[in-house]
Amino acid sequence: MPTQLPDIDPDETREWVESLDAVLDERGKARARYLMLKLIERARERQVGVPALRSTDYINSIPPEREPWFPGDEHIERRIRAFIRWNAAVMVSKANRKGLEVGGHIATYQSAASLYEVGFNHFFRGKDHPGGGDQVFIQGHASPGMYARAFLEGRLSADQLDGFRQEVSRGAHQGLSSYPHPRLMPDFWEFPTVSMGLAALNSIYQARFNRYLHNRGVKDTSQQHVWAFLGDGEMGEPESLGAIGLAAREELDNLTFVINCNLQQLDGPVRGNGKVIQELEAFFRGAGWNVIKVIWGREWDNLLAQDHDGVLVNKMNTTPDGQFQTYSVETGEYIRNNFFGGDQRLQAMVRDLSDEDLRKLPRGGHDYRKVYAAFKNATEHVGQPTVILAQTIKGWTIEALEGRNATHQMKKLTSDDLKAFRDRLYLPIEDKDLEDAYNPPYFHPGTDSPEYQYMMERRKQLGGSLPERRVAPKTTLKLPGDDVYKPLSKGSDKTPVATTMALVRLFRDLMKDPEIGARIVPIAPDEYRTFGMDSMFPTAKIYSPHGQNYEAVDRNLLLSYKESQQGQLLHEGISEAGAMGSMIAAGTAYATHGEPMIPFYIFYSMFGFQRTGDSLWAFGDQLGRGFLIGATAGRTTLTGEGLQHADGHSPLLASTNPAAVHYDPGFAYEVAYIVKDGLRRMYGYGLDQDKPYGEDVFYYLTVYNEPVPQPAEPENLDVAGLLKGIYRFSETETAEGDDVPRVQLLASGVALPWVRKAQQILAEEYSVAADVWSVTSWNELRRDAIAAEEHNLLHPDEPEQVPFVTEQLKDTKGPVVAVSDFMRAVQDQISRWVPNDYTSLGTDGWGLADTRAAARRHFHVDAESVVVATLEILAKRGDVKPEVAAEAARKYRIDDPTAVAGVKQEGAGA
Repeated sequence: MPTQLPDIDPDETREWVESLDAVLDERGKARARYLMLKLIERARERQVGVPALRSTDYINSIPPEREPWFPGDEHIERRIRAFIRWNAAVMVSKANRKGLEVGGHIATYQSAASLYEVGFNHFFRGKDHPGGGDQVFIQGHASPGMYARAFLEGRLSADQLDGFRQEVSRGAHQGLSSYPHPRLMPDFWEFPTVSMGLAALNSIYQARFNRYLHNRGVKDTSQQHVWAFLGDGEMGEPESLGAIGLAAREELDNLTFVINCNLQQLDGPVRGNGKVIQELEAFFRGAGWNVIKVIWGREWDNLLAQDHDGVLVNKMNTTPDGQFQTYSVETGEYIRNNFFGGDQRLQAMVRDLSDEDLRKLPRGGHDYRKVYAAFKNATEHVGQPTVILAQTIKGWTIEALEGRNATHQMKKLTSDDLKAFRDRLYLPIEDKDLEDAYNPPYFHPGTDSPEYQYMMERRKQLGGSLPERRVAPKTTLKLPGDDVYKPLSKGSDKTPVATTMALVRLFRDLMKDPEIGARIVPIAPDEYRTFGMDSMFPTAKIYSPHGQNYEAVDRNLLLSYKESQQGQLLHEGISEAGAMGSMIAAGTAYATHGEPMIPFYIFYSMFGFQRTGDSLWAFGDQLGRGFLIGATAGRTTLTGEGLQHADGHSPLLASTNPAAVHYDPGFAYEVAYIVKDGLRRMYGYGLDQDKPYGEDVFYYLTVYNEPVPQPAEPENLDVAGLLKGIYRFSETETAEGDDVPRVQLLASGVALPWVRKAQQILAEEYSVAADVWSVTSWNELRRDAIAAEEHNLLHPDEPEQVPFVTEQLKDTKGPVVAVSDFMRAVQDQISRWVPNDYTSLGTDGWGLADTRAAARRHFHVDAESVVVATLEILAKRGDVKPEVAAEAARKYRIDDPTAVAGVKQEGAGA
C-alpha cells in the first residue's frame, strides 16, 4: 500500500493532495472521481503498475466520441433483422399448435438479434475465408434465429422450418433439431451449446487449441477468432467461469465472449437485488480480461452528456436489475416518476421527452452502432481475451413477451400478438394472413430485394454462410503397420506389467511414428508421472505458449519437467473439465480445422464419466474422435486411495453414451489390437465407402495399475472375437471319455488373473473343467445383441439374427460365471443373451482403502470366491454335491478379509 512506502518527496505529495482537495471543494465528488479514474487509466496505459479497477460505472465502456464509424447500411440491416425476428418467432409458434406442441424458445433470440446480426454482417468469417474462418458458439436457445437466417439465405426451406423439433415424423432431413446438435444436423451445426456452461469452457479451450495448432506448425490459425454467445443466467454455472483464468494467462486475444445480459434466467431475474453486469465485470477484470460494457443505446448519450453532477450515473449505479426489468415493461409515465422523479436534476434532463420517448429509451444490446463498436474493439484488442457485456430485454419487439419472467415458458403467439409484432417490425403481411394464429406465413423479401442482396454479399465477403460444419480433411493419415504393435504381443514372460504401462509404451511408440506421431495430442490432468509418461518430457515437452522461463527444480534429472511453445503434451493441471475441453477441441479438429488430430486423454478412471459425463455427451454430439484412457480402473486395484477413487461403475456410465466404444482389456496384446482397430475406425480415411472420413465414435479403455505377468498373444487368436467383445482364452483339457463338470468363466480386465487361478484350483482340487473367456467389452456385446433384436423386430420375415455372445457360447457346456472388477450390473448387461445358466460376481458397494487381496475378499471376487460361486451353481444343477460348495466356502474363508492379511502386493501406489 502507498502508506507503507517511504515518501521521497513530501512537498510534491502535498501538492497532489491539495489539488485533489481543491477539485472536491470547487467541482464536487463526481468531478474528482472522474479525474481519479482518468489518472488510473493513464497510469495503466503508461504501465506504471497500478492495479486494475474491478468495476466501473454502469455506463458504456466506449464513450460516443470513441465509437468507430459504422460501415454498414443501418436501415437495410434493420430490415434484415426484422425478417429474421419474424420467421424465428413464427417457426416456434407454429411448432406449438394444438395437437403438436413440441416446445421451443422465442424470447432469447429476440433479445440477442442485434448481437448476432452485427456479427453475421461484419465480423464472423466463414470457412471459405482465406484466414480459415471463425468458430462461433451460438447460444442454444437462440437456434430459431439461426434457422430463420438460413431460410432467408436459401439454405433451409419453409417446409424444413415447419419441421422444427420434428426430426423423424416428417421424414429424413425434413425436420430441425431443437438446439445446436451437430450429430443431428452434421452439415449445419458445428458446436453443441445448450448444456449451459459448457460453451464458455469449451470455447476457451477451442481458442487455446487454435494457438496450440499454430505454435506446433500444424496449421496457421492466426486469423481465426472464437466467439462464444452466452446468457447472463448461464454464467451461474461453475463451468462458465471456471477456466477464464486460463484464457487470460495464455493471452487468448483470439477469443471473445458475448454475454447477452437480458437480466433474466429461465424463471425470474438473474440478480433481482443486485447488478449482474457489474458482478461479471468484476469477475472478468479480476481474471485479466478486457471488459466492454454495452448498456445504453445512443438515445442515452445526450442525457449522459447533461449529467454534470453525476446524478444520472449514480441512479444507474444504484438501481437493481429487478427494477430495470420492471422499467422494461412499464409505461413512460412510470419511468418518469420512478427513475427520473427522485431528483430535480433528473427531472430536468427529460423535461422535453414525451412518455413514449422514455418508454423507448433503448438498452445498448439493441443498438447496432454500440454493438459494432464493441465487436470492433474486441477483434483489435491485443494480449487479452475480451468479454462484451450487452444489456438487452428478453423478448424484445414482441410485446406479449418483453421483459416478462414467464418468457421461457411462452411458446405461442395469438392472432393479436402476431399483428402487433408485424406492426412493430413494419412487415407487409395482411391481417387476413394472421387470423389463423397456428399457421402464419414466413416472410421472405425475394432474392431480387436489396435486403437479400446485401445480406448475401456481406456473407460472401466474409467467407460464406454460418453456422456450417464441413468434413473434408486437408490431410489423409497413413496409419502405422503391425510393427509398432508387436512388442505388446510378445508378453512379458514372468515380469509383472500393468496394462496402464503397456498402453503407455504403445502410446510412446505411436508418437515416434513418422506419419501420425505429430498428430497425437497427449492430454492429462496433472498426473503424467503417475501414469509413467514423464519419459515423454525431454522429447515431446509440455505445451506452453510462453515456453519455459525458469529453471526446473528437477532439471538435473534425466526426465525433468520441460515446457515449450512447440510442446506436444497438454498438461491441464487439476482440471478434468479443462482436459475434456482440450479433448473436444482436438478430437473434432478433423472437421473444425480440416486437420485430423488424435487425442489420448489419460485420467483416473473414476474422474472421467463420473465427473465430466456432460462434456463427454457434448463430445459425442460434436462427433468427436480419440481415445479416453481410464487408468487405475476398477474398484479394487487402487485401494490405497479409498472410496472416491475406487471406480466400480464407469463402464455403465459409458454405456449410456451411444458414441463411446468401451473396452476393458486384461492383457497387453488386447490393448494393441484395440488401439489399432480404433485408429482404423476413426482415422482410416477411404477404407469404408459408407464412411469415407472415418467413423464418428470415440474409444474408452479401462486399464489398470496392478502389475501382472503378461501372456504372449495365443496362437490362432480369435481377433474378430476380441474386437467384438468376447473370445475363448483357454480351456481345461480333459481325457477323452472323462465325464467331469464343466463351467465357463467370463472375465474382463484385471479379473482375468483371478479366473485363471480359479480355473487351476477347480481342476486340481475339485475335478471341474473350466474354460476361460476374455470379455473385452461387455458394453459392445450388449449393443450387438440389442441391434440383433431390433433387426428381428423390423424384419420378422427374414432369418433371425443371433447376438454375437449367443453365437460364441452356443456350443459350450456348463454354467457361466461372469466376473469383473466392476459392479455386477456391468456383467449382467449380457445375461439374457447367454444360453447357459448364468451368475455373476462384482464389486457392488462403496470402495475402501486396504490391500487388493483384502478388498477382493471383501467384495467376494477373488479366485477363491470364483471357485465357491462355481461350485454353488454346479451344485444347483446337480453336477456336484451340495456340501462341496459349503466346504469350500469354509476352507477359503471367503467371508473373512483377515484371511488374506498376509498376502503381499506390488505397485499399488498412485
